[in-house]
Amino acid sequence: MRLLIQRVKRASVIINGNLKDKREINQGMCVFIGVTHGDDEKKADWLADKMTGLRIFNDADGKINLSLKDIDGEVLLVSQFSLYASCAKGRRPGFSDAAAPDEAERLYNYFVEKVKTLGLKKISCGEFGADMEVEIINDGPLTFIIDSPD
Repeated sequence: MRLLIQRVKRASVIINGNLKDKREINQGMCVFIGVTHGDDEKKADWLADKMTGLRIFNDADGKINLSLKDIDGEVLLVSQFSLYASCAKGRRPGFSDAAAPDEAERLYNYFVEKVKTLGLKKISCGEFGADMEVEIINDGPLTFIIDSPD
């Protein structure tokens, strides 16, 4: 599994163009989640723990030293199969490294449920396989990519 984490002042997602279905957060993380072949619950558990404990927020001295939990931050979780795209050949990305949709959805949902058990203030989510408009007010900007261990 792969996470692309952005520290945000706020973020939102609109599902299938429906403004009534807008999900949003304030200060925290917008996290894009990609699933590849061979991923499993153990990798999802490791990433959920790593993400919530990652110290990417400023302390009182302005040093990057605090975690999402430390700042009582919020998180927006969005599935993104293109995190496993290959652009090595030609001009059209290949997606053969992304997990099959059924397996990816299962692990994305598992990851969301795992994060919900970790005591965060607010968790909002996109919708797997939907057309989503994601709006991010990046803070820093700070962006991190974390791969699960093999």
